[in-house]
Amino acid sequence: MEDSYTLIGKGINRVDAVAKVTGKAKYCSDYFEPDLLVGMVLRSPYAHAKIKNIDTKEAEKLEGVEAVLTYKTVPNTKFPTAGHPYSLDPSHRDIEDYSLLTDKARFVGDAVAAVVATDELIAKKALKLIKIDYEVLPFVTDQEEAIKEGAPIIHKERPNNIISDFGITVGDPEKVFENADKIYKNQYETQIVQHCQMETHNTIAKIDEKDRLVIITSTQIPHIVRRIVSQACNLPIGKIRVIKPYVGGGFGGKQDAVIEPLTAAMCLAVNGRPVRLQLSREEAIIASRTRHAMRVNIKLALSKDNKIEGYDIENLVNNGAYASHGHSIAMSAGSKIRPLYDIKAEKYRPKTIYTNLPVAGAMRAYGIPQICFVIECMVEDVCTDLNIDPIDFRLNNFIKEGHIDKASNLVVRTFGLPECLKRGRKLIDWDRKRNLYKNQKGPIRKGVGMACFSYFSGTWPVSLEAAGTRIVMNQDGSVQVQVGATEIGQGSDTVLSQMAAETIGIPFDMVTLVSNQDTDVTPFDSGAYASRQSFIAGQAVKKAATEVKRKVLEIASDKCGLDRELLDIKDGKIIEKGIKREIYTLKEIAMEAYYDKEKYAPITSDLTVKVKNNAIAYGATFVEVEVDIRTGKIKVLDIYNIHDSGKILNKKLAEGQVDGGVSMALGFALSEKFIIDEKTGAVINNNLLHYKIPTIMDTPKINSEFVDTYDPTSSYGQKSLGENTTISPAPAIRNAVLNATGVAFNKLPMDPQSVFEKFKEVGLI
Repeated sequence: MEDSYTLIGKGINRVDAVAKVTGKAKYCSDYFEPDLLVGMVLRSPYAHAKIKNIDTKEAEKLEGVEAVLTYKTVPNTKFPTAGHPYSLDPSHRDIEDYSLLTDKARFVGDAVAAVVATDELIAKKALKLIKIDYEVLPFVTDQEEAIKEGAPIIHKERPNNIISDFGITVGDPEKVFENADKIYKNQYETQIVQHCQMETHNTIAKIDEKDRLVIITSTQIPHIVRRIVSQACNLPIGKIRVIKPYVGGGFGGKQDAVIEPLTAAMCLAVNGRPVRLQLSREEAIIASRTRHAMRVNIKLALSKDNKIEGYDIENLVNNGAYASHGHSIAMSAGSKIRPLYDIKAEKYRPKTIYTNLPVAGAMRAYGIPQICFVIECMVEDVCTDLNIDPIDFRLNNFIKEGHIDKASNLVVRTFGLPECLKRGRKLIDWDRKRNLYKNQKGPIRKGVGMACFSYFSGTWPVSLEAAGTRIVMNQDGSVQVQVGATEIGQGSDTVLSQMAAETIGIPFDMVTLVSNQDTDVTPFDSGAYASRQSFIAGQAVKKAATEVKRKVLEIASDKCGLDRELLDIKDGKIIEKGIKREIYTLKEIAMEAYYDKEKYAPITSDLTVKVKNNAIAYGATFVEVEVDIRTGKIKVLDIYNIHDSGKILNKKLAEGQVDGGVSMALGFALSEKFIIDEKTGAVINNNLLHYKIPTIMDTPKINSEFVDTYDPTSSYGQKSLGENTTISPAPAIRNAVLNATGVAFNKLPMDPQSVFEKFKEVGLI
């Protein structure tokens, strides 16, 4: 089947490309209402402080101020913010620890009051007039310090500051370590980073003519936002409508209901008048979500024939002031090790810990960039100690196709990772350069490195995986497709359109996919996350498109007298198979379906699929670096991101995913970090001048390669790709620096200052 595709695999331009580059695409900022009010938030200057008294009288008197909100005037319901499907199992639900406005600030930037005013200037003035008497409390920013006896208690429900310490044991780790020929131990650490998507969080809330709350918001999870706002504001879910317009990037940062509940409360406080709340860049950096910092102690068991026998991993996860996605990310990190190396046993011991820092939540690849850094650095260190080629060592330790994960029972049906490594070895000229760069002297040194990963194509079996699709054939034979799958810039609207056209048998331009999700009319889907869209929603689209095609052919069969099995649709025409005789146009069949007086039945399909499988994707990064010993500057000279993502649905879009993912990973590896003031707990670089994301001048040419496999459980052979692209570059760069200098960096980022200090410590400077 895969060889006969006419649209799947083609580099078709994005369906939203012209609208975006010409400015026709409407983002949340482009929505306006008559007399639209402005909401703004007062944020705590303290990392940990109890509000003793709050005086809003002066702010309320200011002309143009319509409402002032505090914890006293909004519902005091605690709610979760994470964008997960609701769990019927109470023990599996997200932690309800968040308030619309708090009476106890838990990080610098926590929301303690809010105003609604006629314009931004008045709102800013009003915020300054709010007087708060704080009882300043001790704070803690380090996850290890937070779980020591006597540490400040951040949430009374968790007096030890541990959100969860649930882990997993597979096999018999104690026996494995007892029988190991060699045992390696080390500690690795990753930092807090921010998504820095182009569009900051932005929401409008209003009460419509039917007395319903309408929320227009930049989100990855419109259906879940509806449920969370319902809980936070004590409103029936049927009284809430959420509309998601074009979104200017999310990367997981909009997989939380960050500002929607508060915007809704602002709207209700002014009797339903429309209110906009939009975060400034400075607010978005500290008051939305971040990537979890992890401090990982790892122990690895090795056999005499250099086989990895098992791991023992302790992962201390800095979750910041609220749970958000909480322990889910810590557990996700641990789950991606087993389908990679063929180990006998694993003991994974994560602790997700509250601290007085900005809230950590979902960020591209959901904990895997952190744990991949740990695993792939550890493997490299083992290879360095044993003087073994790192590619050969990995190839000798990989699982095989058909492997069944002992914890999840997921089956590895396609495994293109060995081919990824073989291709990368050739592209980077690995063997020659590894030999060339031995024993370098002088201030400028070069090296090559690599790292690999596994990633899933959704969340099954941990969480519900379902998606809805509605297809309606128009009178001219074209179709309109509605999906719950949320386009946030990753290209899902385009590939889902390709799927619909491919399955029905019509030209691509005969498909119109409705880009804006609206919970009033859009089929249910839990949202854009877990690189699930093409794998999960693709199955719904294919099933719905197949039903549309069947209905078309049934009408055509009845009309011409040939059995349905003898007919097909090609290029928008009904043909007789074999002789490829054109019988009808789609327009003729569609018109008959709409207007036949006896057989009237417009051609539609409206369905939901529940997906109970998962496809495991793989990949590797190969990199060449240049290191200036004198300055600590690391320059990436060449980089290849190579993927086994099954059948590539759209080569052009896939290459774009690699470009963006690798760029994010370069920042994670080399420059991005939160700088925390130890005296106050404040993030002191919460702006794009001092928070160092890579510029185009810092970005090398990014090369992408794809190993062709075909996963039989998916709709068109595809596996995940979007988040995968950002996982392995950081450890690959670190391993290349090790090759170049002989110095192992076990903490990110490897920015010039920290690299210089490390070189000084080991005597290179």
